Amino acid sequence: MIRLLVGLGNPGPEYEATRHNAGFWWIDEVARKLGTTLMPERSYFGLVARVNRPEGPVWLLEPMTFMNLSGKAVAALARFFKIAPDEILVAHDELDLQPGQMKLKLGGSHAGHNGLKDIHAQLGSPDYWRLRLGIGHPGVKAEVINYVLRKPSPEHREAIEKAIDQSLAALDLILPGDMERAMMKVHAKPPRPKPTKPPKPEDEPVPALDPPETPR
Repeated sequence: MIRLLVGLGNPGPEYEATRHNAGFWWIDEVARKLGTTLMPERSYFGLVARVNRPEGPVWLLEPMTFMNLSGKAVAALARFFKIAPDEILVAHDELDLQPGQMKLKLGGSHAGHNGLKDIHAQLGSPDYWRLRLGIGHPGVKAEVINYVLRKPSPEHREAIEKAIDQSLAALDLILPGDMERAMMKVHAKPPRPKPTKPPKPEDEPVPALDPPETPR
């Protein structure tokens, strides 16, 4: 089962609405769905909540260490509660997916993501689950830092939020570790809207008969 859910981001109101905080947005929605509230825990360098589930306790974590030290918080909590890497799911922003797209996967490289890089180092393993939330790419590598630290457009924010909503529908599969079925839900494309039927042409009015001519 998954025993630790982590959302990555940067602390502080100036970063709250930026693309790099998509992982925080996800954890906030998970907490709302599970009916819990994250509280500061100095021992784990972040905001933490515990939820008791039929499968056992599940921890929610938002590291307050800034992105490039995310592993410090993740490793502290995981080591204390003896949580293995493959019992951890980390939600994070993903440049290589468009807003509204997401991917659930186990392991792999950190692909230059500073939060994942530190988690790799602190856990000593890349074999944890990731929920990659697409934010799009600026198109130029030199612009990446500025891009992730800016707010998405309203359209992109809405697309990301819809993806988060879709992922929450798989939460009851993710937590007990039914990842194959969870992936099917997470990766499912939203149904295309049905094309609207063209309006029926209105019946042409029947021309009125000319009145009979009156004799002169």
